[in-house]
Amino acid sequence: MSNMYVAAEKAAIEQKKFLYQVYSWMGLAILLTAVASYFTSQNQFVMNLVFATSGGFPVGLIVLIVAEVGLVWYLSSRVFDLSFETGSALFALYAFLNGVTLSSIFLVYSLGSIASTFFVCSAMFFSVSLWGYATKSDLSKWGNILFMGVIGIVLASLVNLFLRSTLMGYIISIVGVLVFTGLTAYDTWKLKQAQEQMSGDAVALRKLGLLGALQLYLDFINLFLMLLRLFGGRRD
Repeated sequence: MSNMYVAAEKAAIEQKKFLYQVYSWMGLAILLTAVASYFTSQNQFVMNLVFATSGGFPVGLIVLIVAEVGLVWYLSSRVFDLSFETGSALFALYAFLNGVTLSSIFLVYSLGSIASTFFVCSAMFFSVSLWGYATKSDLSKWGNILFMGVIGIVLASLVNLFLRSTLMGYIISIVGVLVFTGLTAYDTWKLKQAQEQMSGDAVALRKLGLLGALQLYLDFINLFLMLLRLFGGRRD
């Protein structure tokens, strides 16, 4: 009985250490994104380079988005085949490029509004994420539902690029908050299940932590953007 108790205590300590590492890497990525975003917004040359249109299309922005999608796909599918250092570098590169892409929010929303939304988002995110980690419920059924929700948001957003409907944009943002809040809980729960399966393999756990940080980073950024669209105060 004593040995079982010691083993359980050891497993709990390993889980807390793992979760701390995931949040640390995620936090550093968010910080890098925020710094890159703010300083890009203050550099007119870079802003013109990224957002200037050619033939009616923002070529620089399109190139950045394609590069980001490629990085996320490559890192998500190959993280266990890469060295931890290479994976970390790719994650940092993605976070930086994403910051450049998101720099336009500083031109649309007031700085105070961005800051307040960020703190609200952080409180929501960590509350839901910790619940997802601590819950004894089986969240496996959430996966397909939330994935379809993401697909729906992407398709509706593409349609609204042409419709430019304020009401539709508002509905998309509300649904987005619900979907990415759910994804935060689900991804954290799924990460815990994977950590338990890989317990004892330090190398694999470091890479799993990096993948988990990327997934939670994406959840956080999307949740933040949806909240900003709903409650963000626009610049005068």
